[in-house]
Amino acid sequence: MVDQTQEAAQKMIANLKPNTGKALEHWHKELKNRGFDKDSKHGEIIKLLKGEYAVTHGYANLIAFKFREGHSGEQLDLVEAQYLGEKQALKPIYDKLMKKITSFGSDVQVSPKKAYVSLRRDKQFAIIQPSTKTRLDIGINLPAEKATARLENSGSFSAMVSHRVRIENEKEIDSELIQWLKQAYLAATR
Repeated sequence: MVDQTQEAAQKMIANLKPNTGKALEHWHKELKNRGFDKDSKHGEIIKLLKGEYAVTHGYANLIAFKFREGHSGEQLDLVEAQYLGEKQALKPIYDKLMKKITSFGSDVQVSPKKAYVSLRRDKQFAIIQPSTKTRLDIGINLPAEKATARLENSGSFSAMVSHRVRIENEKEIDSELIQWLKQAYLAATR
């Protein structure tokens, strides 16, 4: 099975020039010319790209990761690291969920972090986090939605989202969950 995150990253790389004006290798040359190298902080690269070049967060994150990855010679895969050891059984659930989410549109931006994956459009609309060895927590930004037994208020889970849905198996990726995610995706525009 193809890793959905890698597939989404490849789609973003293909769309980089039409959406930012430059291909990945040109961004890397620009960063080198600006004095960045393998030891540069990821956040500093993103700040430059977003601030001076008006690159969206998702593309800036991709450019920064690929730039640092290319210079260090190390394969940085934050998603794979999240599903190592006890949490490896959750990876097929993540893959199935990502396949559904990336089908919402070509503007879905997948931004892996150390402990979770941020899903953005113009704004963040969801996060996916392997919280325990048996459960994924899906954070969803639906501030106007009332909480239910399944669509919980996010509470202490994350201040970045309004609600949380806990899932433990692929069967729980049902039409209700996909509808909430799609609703949040559609609302995530400026």
